[in-house]
Amino acid sequence: MKLSKIIICVGAAIASASTLFSCGDGTTFTKAEKELIGKDTSAAIMPLYTTDSPSETELLRKVAAPLTAKDITSDIYKVLRHRMLCTVNDPENPGVGIAAPQVGISRQLVAVQRFDKEGEPFEFYPNAVITSYSPEKKYGWEGCLSVPGQRDTVLRSTSIEISYNDELTFELRTERVSGYTAVIFQHETDHLKGVLYIDY
Repeated sequence: MKLSKIIICVGAAIASASTLFSCGDGTTFTKAEKELIGKDTSAAIMPLYTTDSPSETELLRKVAAPLTAKDITSDIYKVLRHRMLCTVNDPENPGVGIAAPQVGISRQLVAVQRFDKEGEPFEFYPNAVITSYSPEKKYGWEGCLSVPGQRDTVLRSTSIEISYNDELTFELRTERVSGYTAVIFQHETDHLKGVLYIDY
């Protein structure tokens, strides 16, 4: 989800290429996904997939695959997480949320800026699913990093319940979220189902 603001991404260390491309690491990431995540280890920002490209649109329209416990404890996941964070914080094209399919990785992972928490941090949610929507809905303006040059109003629930796997324990967590943060969650989890805000 796009927002006009400037945030500077502080780079973290990137795992070595030998770690990224090791075979038999127990993860479900494909070779192509690993190559994309580690394609340029000197630059943290990943290229965004957009609707301007038919082939990229095809991936954006796919239902994303779930992540396993081994996936989210792997080095390649840490690199993906870091690079997604830097991409959404790109000062030239910042957003308030991002989903893995938007950087070409069709996996169930979203990052959401928590405007409802102190410091408004970005947090990651593997296998995020909205399990409950409030009947109360409200129109609001939205844009998307993957749909450049467009904005429109979308009717969204004002409160949701989200479930996801804890990044450390893989335990299933549930959380009630409301307000603008709930809107971001709805926008980003739509990406995991191959849905774009322009579909509404």
